[in-house]
Amino acid sequence: MSSALEKALAVLEFMVRRPLGCPVSEIASALDMPVSGVHRLLKELERSGYVHQAHSMGEYTLTIKLASLGLSFLGQTGFCDLSQPILDDLAQTSQELVRLALADGDHLIWVGVAQGATSGLRYDPGSEQGQIAHLASSAGGQAWLAAMSDEEAIALVMQQGLHKTQPAGEAAPQSIAELLSILATIRERGYSMNSNSFLAGMAAMATVIYQADTQQAIGTVSIAGPSARLTPTVMQDMATALKQAALALGEASRASLYFSQHRPKPALRKLA
Repeated sequence: MSSALEKALAVLEFMVRRPLGCPVSEIASALDMPVSGVHRLLKELERSGYVHQAHSMGEYTLTIKLASLGLSFLGQTGFCDLSQPILDDLAQTSQELVRLALADGDHLIWVGVAQGATSGLRYDPGSEQGQIAHLASSAGGQAWLAAMSDEEAIALVMQQGLHKTQPAGEAAPQSIAELLSILATIRERGYSMNSNSFLAGMAAMATVIYQADTQQAIGTVSIAGPSARLTPTVMQDMATALKQAALALGEASRASLYFSQHRPKPALRKLA
């Protein structure tokens, strides 16, 4: 990292993963930066309202300002308001967790959610909202990769990492060859479907959302729940509803200029 801006952004991105706060020394060690330099950056960020120090020698935490900027930006696109009823309907139909992920360059970001499970086991990962989806192990990521050529998919996986930093399920792909086999199956089926991959005990399915006017891929919609309940048979029964939701989300994106101006880098193909 060369510029002060790059260093400040790296500090903010690190602190996003530490919602309870962290000391200057931990940030400096993780980012391989001098403690004095990190301290100066944090003081600048504090003056700008992005971080807060609990007391004079305490840990630093992010304020709500960064989150409010992101939410304000998403709100201005108009898409989240239009997409929420569609997510709610799919959650009601599936009785499981439904999530919307939008493309941002080489990444998929979870930005929308609806919970359909009302009793018993529930998969409800609130901490993952706003986070980057792991492409190789998550259902949404696998669907996204399947819409690319193998070469493009491998490049993105190598950039992000085949394995998650947090523990994945035992069925997560362990090699590029295994992942490519999974992607070939998704292309034939038209949607992804996995169990015990992203997390142990969780199953999920997903498909790509295409903007209705441009046919550009803009994200994914997924259904996730406990693998004991969301079995392969249940997921196959949900496939039509999932695809219909993806089509509705693509139609809803017509109302947002954002999706005609911001197109993902990879040249994605249309899944069946």
